[in-house]
Amino acid sequence: MMDLFYTEEENKFRMNLGRFLKAELEPIAEEVENKDEVPFEFLKKLGAEGYMGMLHPKEFGGTAKGLIGNHIVSEEICYYSPATDISRAVSTVYFAVPVNHWGTPEQKRKYLPPVIKGLEFGALAITEPRGGSDAAGMQTNAARKGDVYILNGEKTWISNSSFASFICVFAITNHDVHPHQGMSALIVEQGTPGFKLIRNLRSMGVLGSSHSHIKFEDCKVPKANILGKENEGWAILMDELQSERIDIASRGLGCARRAFEEAVKYSANREQFGRKIRKFEAISFKIADMKVALDAARLLIVRAARMYDQGLSIEKEGAIAKLFASEASFKIADQALQVHGASGYSKDSIIERLFRDTRVYGFGGGTSEIMRFLIQREVYKEFGFEQKK
Repeated sequence: MMDLFYTEEENKFRMNLGRFLKAELEPIAEEVENKDEVPFEFLKKLGAEGYMGMLHPKEFGGTAKGLIGNHIVSEEICYYSPATDISRAVSTVYFAVPVNHWGTPEQKRKYLPPVIKGLEFGALAITEPRGGSDAAGMQTNAARKGDVYILNGEKTWISNSSFASFICVFAITNHDVHPHQGMSALIVEQGTPGFKLIRNLRSMGVLGSSHSHIKFEDCKVPKANILGKENEGWAILMDELQSERIDIASRGLGCARRAFEEAVKYSANREQFGRKIRKFEAISFKIADMKVALDAARLLIVRAARMYDQGLSIEKEGAIAKLFASEASFKIADQALQVHGASGYSKDSIIERLFRDTRVYGFGGGTSEIMRFLIQREVYKEFGFEQKK
């Protein structure tokens, strides 16, 4: 099946990555979950092997394998440890893609190499206590004062922000226009006076990743740290979300594939009423439905990733892939739990973890409701009907 979706080179890349992850990540995956700690040493190994730079130029240490390469990395890491891939992706996709696309040559040289090597980490700060989906309603603001911006506001559920060396923060810099025309992106470095970590947040799933509530109080950010131009933040955010959503969809795919495979193996060995439970259509039909959803999600992800790598906009296709894959991953985990019964509900089961982990994909990177809004809007545009406010 893989041969139909990927080139020979991509399949070879996946196999090599799979061997590396089986040797280096599988043995520590349970420890990451139980200790709820980011595996920094593994991430350094991942960077040393070149798996942190899929979307970045070779001149900065990347491998330039595009979004399709990043999709493979996300899927394969999440097969073993979804939490671990959050730390990787937030740094190398969420933070580093905007730097790669919008940064100055100096910013690229400063921020990309250490992130690609896994020696330092980045974060992206959008969500606020009073708003997530309504990014244009953000309250965080930055006022230009000579050679610095005075940044004030709060952000919450910001992954990696407790340990990231660099945080790309979105803030309003012009209150006289619509936020779409008055938002900017600023790179705040860890240790900058006025930047405060309020608290680390506890989550239901993806244990082993870090999410925090942070605050900026008269935080002085050098004007050299603005990404792109002043008030260009909305365009930067919309650009970043395209790669982020395919990354999230790919994570869901990795989780779903693991849940599906575990369900197949369990149903082929578990006996009830004198026969293997796979012999009951109530079980085997679940396996069939899971397989259909798994393959459909892959096709939608690959389509969007290929388009992105060809320089095409994937606002609609990315939303479709993210919506379907995120919802399918949770449904597949749920079905796998049903197949396993009580044994899957145990804390000792990988299925229990996958059930919790997959739930986050339905709202991270944009809720399913926002994805549906984007899809219908783009469809009506294609038919010549513009969305009227």
